Amino acid sequence: MRPPPEIRFDVASAISQGSRDYQEDAIITDFPLGSEIGFAVLADGMGGHASGDIASKIVVTEVFSELKLQSGDFLSFEEKITDILLDAALSANECLNGHVSNNPESSGMGATLIAPVFINDQLFWISIGDSPLFLYRDRVLIQLNEDHSMAPQIDYMFETGQIGEETAMNHPDRNCLTSVLIGDDIARIDCPPEPIDLLDGDILVMASDGLQFLSNDEIRGVLSENQGKPSSEISEMLLQKLDELGDPDQDNISFSVIKISDLASIVRNPISSIETEPGFASFPRRVGAAIVSAGQTALSALRSQRRTSDISDSTS
Repeated sequence: MRPPPEIRFDVASAISQGSRDYQEDAIITDFPLGSEIGFAVLADGMGGHASGDIASKIVVTEVFSELKLQSGDFLSFEEKITDILLDAALSANECLNGHVSNNPESSGMGATLIAPVFINDQLFWISIGDSPLFLYRDRVLIQLNEDHSMAPQIDYMFETGQIGEETAMNHPDRNCLTSVLIGDDIARIDCPPEPIDLLDGDILVMASDGLQFLSNDEIRGVLSENQGKPSSEISEMLLQKLDELGDPDQDNISFSVIKISDLASIVRNPISSIETEPGFASFPRRVGAAIVSAGQTALSALRSQRRTSDISDSTS
């Protein structure tokens, strides 16, 4: 008999239309009590009414279904999780392609994807687009996944003195995506092969970019002030904070708050409490992320070619 899980999840999700005329976000979570596996899937659609909302639902449905199916075999799931995540994203992308082919009026539809997977005390994920995955630990908030928009490049231009702060913050291309699921080639995929070890007290926040109408400092403040409360109350506080902004351009909002507790007292990689950024000393920085993404894109292309070859063989 397998030992009982070393980790417990307290999960709550929230969704709001914001100031938009329709909802293009889709979100689902699965954290069965007593299971060693939990996961969440979120997609932020684009393409307008009757396109963006369909795109996000297609992506969430396809990725969630694949994860649920594959998680039935724990050992295989644990061993092949990166491949499973990549295949799920490719499958969702192919479904978008099929939908657009059958419904030409929906051309231009697409969606971001963020899907964190928890296996005992380890975190894996896949992300495409600009939907963030945050980790709050020891009063520090960091974004774990890549931001596939122009924002990081624009911020770099500001940091190196090429443009001013106001220009950077209001740059018209700031929210332009550099990778997204649209049923075509996927420019960049963030799917690290090595997991992050979770610690007792960690809080994960998976979100659409609607949450980022709050600054990182404001999100961190809400988590810091409410970290001892259930995830449902933290979710309510985040929604309240957004509502207090009263922003007439508020985007759709969707997010899940995932609290980690009851881990075994012995962790594989203890982290010194005297680090400048407590608890984050061992985290891989996102340096060279483009190289990793390029490798994942190449892998995607190879898998696409493999599928095309398989179809050709079966019809010959």
